Amino acid sequence: MKIEKLNDNQIRCTLTPADLADRHLKLSELAYGTEKAKALFRDMMQQASFDFGFEADDLPLMIEAIPASSDSLVLIITKVEDPEELDTRFSRFTSLADTETPVTDVFDKLEGADEFMNLLGRVKEAVADSHAAAQKAQEIKEHEEAESKSSDSKSPLRLFSFANIDSVIRAAHMLAPFFKGESILYKDPANDVYIMALIQSQLTHADFNRVCNMLAEYSTAEKATGTAMAYLEEHCETIVPSHTIENLATV
Repeated sequence: MKIEKLNDNQIRCTLTPADLADRHLKLSELAYGTEKAKALFRDMMQQASFDFGFEADDLPLMIEAIPASSDSLVLIITKVEDPEELDTRFSRFTSLADTETPVTDVFDKLEGADEFMNLLGRVKEAVADSHAAAQKAQEIKEHEEAESKSSDSKSPLRLFSFANIDSVIRAAHMLAPFFKGESILYKDPANDVYIMALIQSQLTHADFNRVCNMLAEYSTAEKATGTAMAYLEEHCETIVPSHTIENLATV
């Protein structure tokens, strides 16, 4: 919390999110005069008195809330010798001379709380909008980066199941002249089927789709997901770990 003396009748206090967090205080609480807000105001007045000899001197106090940026708030505290001369927006004050309330509890009698709350509301909205925009931008950036990494590191994958190894071999002989990508062969003992994972690699989308359509004549297309691949790696036996089509085409 930074306090500056502007003149004999006026001080300026700059509040940051850290200042509010240290006191477990929300912006909205400042306008309602909660115990935490009064404690903050008491600290401000005590520090101003200690640093600059600034005292209320039984005069009315005007408090202006000014949004300094998206994450900080400035409070201007002014001793008012003649409230009648002020603009109507700031003409409602509690004179400490008319009450027994000490200066440290001035928030209890602050009649200008509505104006103060409106200002705080605008600050709060600006902070929320700023944080929301920053969060949204970060989410978009992370999504784009994830898509880029996925595109760079993972080629499209297709899974095909075969009833027996002979069907796999026939498919390999048929595809060998056309397919130059990666292929892995698993055996699923639970379902007694062979499953081939076909990875696009350097093939164009059109060529890869053509190969998949040809392979469908010998097999059944299965849903290809990360979960499916994890299942194959964990529960199935790897028959040919790499280049299945090229290897079986020689059988």
